[in-house]
Amino acid sequence: MRQPISKALVNGFMAVSTSNVSDALDRLGLQCAPTQIGALWEGCRKIVGPAMTLKLAPVESSHKEITTVIGTLQAIMEAHTGDVLVIDIGGRMDLNTFGGVAGATSKHYGLAGVVCDGVSRDIDEFKTLDLPVFGKGFIHQSVRGRVGYVGHDIDVKLGTNVVRPGDLIVGDENGVVVVPHERMAEVLKIARFVKETEDRVIAAIRNGEHPIEAHQKVKYDDMLKAAS
Repeated sequence: MRQPISKALVNGFMAVSTSNVSDALDRLGLQCAPTQIGALWEGCRKIVGPAMTLKLAPVESSHKEITTVIGTLQAIMEAHTGDVLVIDIGGRMDLNTFGGVAGATSKHYGLAGVVCDGVSRDIDEFKTLDLPVFGKGFIHQSVRGRVGYVGHDIDVKLGTNVVRPGDLIVGDENGVVVVPHERMAEVLKIARFVKETEDRVIAAIRNGEHPIEAHQKVKYDDMLKAAS
């Protein structure tokens, strides 16, 4: 179930990188870091927000009464301000997932950004809108006649990683991670610890300490092991 996330949590995740969060997920034994999904242009802003999910599929395998356009707009309009629209199309690289009209609607309704397990078009319009969009690449074709709607506000996947409505999405220039909504505070605490530890190692090296000793002092390799 999607629930509002506190400003303190959002700000906290804004202050750590997806790499820090990924390390925290590793330590907790959580597999929530999809690969090969990234920002679709240089300078795309970081996003942090709860997931509003959307499932698309080839038109022949989809809902026959609701079109992709209508289903996508329904998902956007039902999202909360600050949500991230997460689109699952099974990783298809030959089918568009998202375009400029949907982007303008998302911006109007206050969404924080969009993450697609596939490709999108109208990147120039997203840049003009200042709407962060993450995905696997670009395409120019329309969804019409090719892509169909399956459902929204349901469990979906980014790669092999399940995303539930309300799970926290964090995206930056390193990629995208998914934080289970019931583990957000725990993950943030560890991500902060990882960042602080790495900052200490870097500072020590810059101050002349031997790099290996700087790593060993903080037990860096043990820090990244999953908690038992």
